[in-house]
Amino acid sequence: MWMFGQSVINGLLMGGVYALAAVGLTLIFGVMKIVNFAQAEFLMLGMYATCLLVDVFHSEPYAMIVPVAAIMFIVGYIIYLLIVRPLVNKEGVNRFVLLTLGLQSFLQGLVQVVFGTDYRTVKSATKGSSLFLGEYSFAVPRLIAMGVVLILFAILAVIIKKSEMGRALRATSENSKIAAMMGINPAAHFALAFGLGAALTGIAGLLLTPMYYTYATIGDLFGTMTFVVVVIGGMGSIKGALIGGLLIGLIEALTSSYIAMDLGTAGIFVVFVIVLLLRPQGLFGGGAREV
Repeated sequence: MWMFGQSVINGLLMGGVYALAAVGLTLIFGVMKIVNFAQAEFLMLGMYATCLLVDVFHSEPYAMIVPVAAIMFIVGYIIYLLIVRPLVNKEGVNRFVLLTLGLQSFLQGLVQVVFGTDYRTVKSATKGSSLFLGEYSFAVPRLIAMGVVLILFAILAVIIKKSEMGRALRATSENSKIAAMMGINPAAHFALAFGLGAALTGIAGLLLTPMYYTYATIGDLFGTMTFVVVVIGGMGSIKGALIGGLLIGLIEALTSSYIAMDLGTAGIFVVFVIVLLLRPQGLFGGGAREV
């Protein structure tokens, strides 16, 4: 029972980070109906931004959430304006697949040129520390990450459901042409969604810096997992991203504990295939993908 309980704790706490990385991707898809294969590189850029800010200000990485979010929003916004927007109204189903795959390689190469290939890390008082509740331990970095994730999901839910900006994003998601007839600027809200998606994924990167080394290709480690979370939860569903992330983290932890340490990913893909067979649109999805 101890092993089961500890595995559940570890899985859910890690699943929160998966969920935050995935919600940026699902937000972009929900509004723009495109899949960004370079989304995990926003996580990598968020980690590098955190490392740089911590080195400059000699602070805890968690104190840099707002600056990192702002930096990544600007990065996402600029990438949309310069690279994505010119193709939005062009013909061709696979254009965004090729574009974002190329962007993925470009960002990895750019970071290696600018920062080199050395692994980086941040100093944090939370590294290696745990809290104990009875016989169960809670890794402090994962516990903080889960708290931040739940707060951000709550804020995002309020923005999407209650604010004018959220209503405009939902209208653009439903039908951008009709939204334009109602006085909403779809292009501006596409850019907003892309920037918010980059910011949320960048914060996920920040939360990972006390737990993982930072290097140019770390996005490869989380990229596939992010897509699995989004597909299982449902493309375009924010609630699905949260539930899917927690579910994937739980499956990974239980498979690693009860079957084999190296088979956590295998357990995830077994569930992934089952979901695709039984409910191809995901647990909470319903929209059709463009690519």
